[in-house]
Amino acid sequence: MPPLLPRQFAALLALCFLALPAAAAGPLGAWSTDGDKSRVLIEPCGDALCGRLVWLREPVYADGQAKVDRNNPDEGLRARPILGLPLLAGFKPEAGAPGRWTDGTIYDPESGKTYSGTLTLQPDGTLGVRGYVGLPMFGRSVLWTRAP
Repeated sequence: MPPLLPRQFAALLALCFLALPAAAAGPLGAWSTDGDKSRVLIEPCGDALCGRLVWLREPVYADGQAKVDRNNPDEGLRARPILGLPLLAGFKPEAGAPGRWTDGTIYDPESGKTYSGTLTLQPDGTLGVRGYVGLPMFGRSVLWTRAP
């Protein structure tokens, strides 16, 4: 086979990156939450992963006002907009468990509560998100899908 020309090499390299499975990106990127009510963008923050709310199916209340963090236990934070709100913080890769991030927190703006949490990439490309109080066995899990 003759050597590849620079343009051919660049095209081949681009095809290789396109062929990488979504799991290769880990949990970074935009995710549709359970029921596609919202989307969360997961990004690196320091040596951990964080996530913020970037889209809502219903971004305004019935009166037309933009949704705010009205259930936050800190009264000083109740007027901050829901869009852009940090929901995930401090998730670090679990040693010896590829595709799993632990020791993070999950903020639920519907209840105003913050939970301990884990993130786990599933074989089908979804992201398992588990929030719990105390021990992981006392919690709730949902599956998020990659946002289009």
